[in-house]
Amino acid sequence: MDYDIIIIGAGPAGYVAAIRAGQLGMKTALVEKSQLGGMCLNWGCIPTKALIESAKLYERVKDAKKMGIDGIDPDALSFNWIQAKKRAAVIVKKLTGGVGFLLKKNGVEVITGVALITSANSVSVGNMKLTAHNLLIATGSLPSGDEYSFPSGKFIRIEKLMELDSIPEKIVLLGHGPVSVELAQFFRMTGREVHLVSPVEDVLPGVDGHLKEFLLKKIKSQGIKLHTSSKPAGISGKTIELEGKKIEYDLVIDCSWRKGVIPDNQIGMELTEDNFIKVDESLQTSVPGVYAAGDVNGLSYLAHAASAQGIFVVNHIKGVKNQMDIKNFPVNIYSVPEISQIGLTMEEIQARGIEYKIGEFPLTANGKALAEDNAEGFIRILSEKKFGEVLGVQIAASNATDLISEAAAFMAVEATVYDVARTIHAHPTISEVFLEAGMDAADQAIHK
Repeated sequence: MDYDIIIIGAGPAGYVAAIRAGQLGMKTALVEKSQLGGMCLNWGCIPTKALIESAKLYERVKDAKKMGIDGIDPDALSFNWIQAKKRAAVIVKKLTGGVGFLLKKNGVEVITGVALITSANSVSVGNMKLTAHNLLIATGSLPSGDEYSFPSGKFIRIEKLMELDSIPEKIVLLGHGPVSVELAQFFRMTGREVHLVSPVEDVLPGVDGHLKEFLLKKIKSQGIKLHTSSKPAGISGKTIELEGKKIEYDLVIDCSWRKGVIPDNQIGMELTEDNFIKVDESLQTSVPGVYAAGDVNGLSYLAHAASAQGIFVVNHIKGVKNQMDIKNFPVNIYSVPEISQIGLTMEEIQARGIEYKIGEFPLTANGKALAEDNAEGFIRILSEKKFGEVLGVQIAASNATDLISEAAAFMAVEATVYDVARTIHAHPTISEVFLEAGMDAADQAIHK
């Protein structure tokens, strides 16, 4: 069977690329060995965020009395893991069903099976041979954790989290990065004892230092025990030894930094030192006509970046000119409070020798944040000193992952802090912090 493009992997990069290819009239095959939606929809982004929202509501209900609500006994409340999982599963089913509908609507042929890339324009799936003018690899990534000899039933990979029948009392998370921090807070909010064991000192690589300091201080205040530059040195059925310290545990979850899932192939693609597929500025691999988008190329671990890359590749193949600057993709961490950033971090600006200014505004001075009892956090706008161009934005707030989209919009048009300061925001809204931070950077602060 011959196609214009064969896409391997149906996660955020693959299925979005397939839909775009269908929209452009390309005969498209999408090969997936497991589930539509990939890691993000099935056991990553969506179900874990649903669980986090359940835990956040659990925390807020316990504190309802100060909001003027009587009749709730905090001591009588408990977190229902099974019901929270069921809710997450309903959301996942709805979204994956929607993906299947959209693929069918756009004429994409979905083929279930494991792909073997036999040449730059051919793929075998079982007994089927598929050919195409172009191939797109979108096979994603998985945790790259070390193998440890934990007793049976005491260790799981993160993708098995939703299979747990209950949450044990003492949880150890091995790894670093946003997912490890998000899950540490989730388990802590449900009343568990939590240890986060990171093999490196930098628990949140790539995150602006000011945001990182804020979030790590927060998780420590919640009672999460953080162990950096640590790996299990000794393991028994009840304890893990970390450089002379012993911590008790009931379950260890692998949240390691991820590595690319490289499909079986006979084309000799060049890989990076850390096992991702090497690509050029067009996301083409070392083999002409073969592209790689999403986690598998190691440029970003973000689902929205993967989708943008998938669309970029299809547009490129069809001759649709486009530009892609991953620095202008928001970075979201669904912590409590959430944190988000876009553009350059302060450390990157300093390393480039750029003269800059900081416009900052705390949520404790925002009326709606106070009314919602969600006034923990801040916004910082980093701008070039002479002309005021916005270089980077960092937000810590209960809805930072939504607020950051405004920053993405004005950075896309190379706006200045003067543009931000002139933009009228409705009152009372959380988004007013942009106006205030812009005015602060322009030396026109009103409420600061």
